[in-house]
Amino acid sequence: MTEFYPYILPYIKSLHLIFVITWFAGLFYIPRLFIYHIEANDKPSPEKEILSTQLKLMAKRLWYIITWPSAILALFFATGLLIITPSFLQLSWMHVKLGFVFLLILYHLKTHQIFKQLQKDEIMYTSKFMRIWNEASTLILFSIVFLVILRNSLNWIYGVVGIFALAILLMLGIKLYKNIRGKNPDA
Repeated sequence: MTEFYPYILPYIKSLHLIFVITWFAGLFYIPRLFIYHIEANDKPSPEKEILSTQLKLMAKRLWYIITWPSAILALFFATGLLIITPSFLQLSWMHVKLGFVFLLILYHLKTHQIFKQLQKDEIMYTSKFMRIWNEASTLILFSIVFLVILRNSLNWIYGVVGIFALAILLMLGIKLYKNIRGKNPDA
């Protein structure tokens, strides 16, 4: 069986990457639907109920048809890669990557909790919080991609400073958007 590994490895890597991309697509979009749902709660009836019903349906389809299956398949193919190439587990960058993957799984599970609350119309967070929450997955994605691409050549000091700089830029972007939206509510 091991003689087939060199032939199937590129396919497993490709499938892993495809499902990571679709997983992140779901994680990027679902908080946006949460924001719309939270903001719809402030609308007058019947607009509030119409929007809430539609947004819950959209979120449910995104979450259960795209995001969860993509997460499971991305992790399945990642496990396959580690089984085929166990030497990866001896590399320090892989340990750090797995730490970020653990954070991503925690982020996914917390997002699932928020999803379940909103499906019951339990508004526990503000739209501002959700905008910030939405950027957490971006930081995790940047961290994982730079780590995997740069691997051992990554200077950790520059990497950490870069991630914090990105976080600051994202927060400034949210603040700028809030200011623009305050001047033009349809933005």
